[in-house]
Amino acid sequence: MENNFFKNIEKKTGVNMNDVFELANSLQNANFKDEKTVRGIIKRVSQIANKPVSKEMEDKMVKSIINDGNKLDMNAITKMMNKK
Repeated sequence: MENNFFKNIEKKTGVNMNDVFELANSLQNANFKDEKTVRGIIKRVSQIANKPVSKEMEDKMVKSIINDGNKLDMNAITKMMNKK
């Protein structure tokens, strides 16, 4: 059942679930105060989601995550990505 569930998600989103699981595993011990690490994560999420992030947006996201990493709010990051 799980396999079909993930296959359905892949079909609907176009996102490879193995990529998502690999990303989730890499986040477990990530240092969200390290700029290089945060930039790498943003680039990886952008690739997986097939949603380009401008340099300006990347800089804003990095600043937000590094400054408020202990209060990381994915809704705020999603809103930032969706602003034009």
